[in-house]
Amino acid sequence: MEDIPQPSNDPYSVGDHVQIYIASDDLDNQYHGVVCKIVEIYEDNLGKETGRNTDAYSYTLCNAETGEELPLSFRHHDLVPVESR
Repeated sequence: MEDIPQPSNDPYSVGDHVQIYIASDDLDNQYHGVVCKIVEIYEDNLGKETGRNTDAYSYTLCNAETGEELPLSFRHHDLVPVESR
């Protein structure tokens, strides 16, 4: 059985390096496995609705290799710390 990386239990910070980890049937699966740097953090009310604090966070990312900002943001649960790879 494959070990599935898990997102951090705490919100990420600007400058943190993360890897995008999304399902193969996700519409944005071309980004799966890309290592990125957190550029900006957004917070909404989703965490209050779900009862999971980290659900409130989404992030603007840039590709760590190219420095190019990705055209969409990702939710906390789609990102795993680089150390978890």
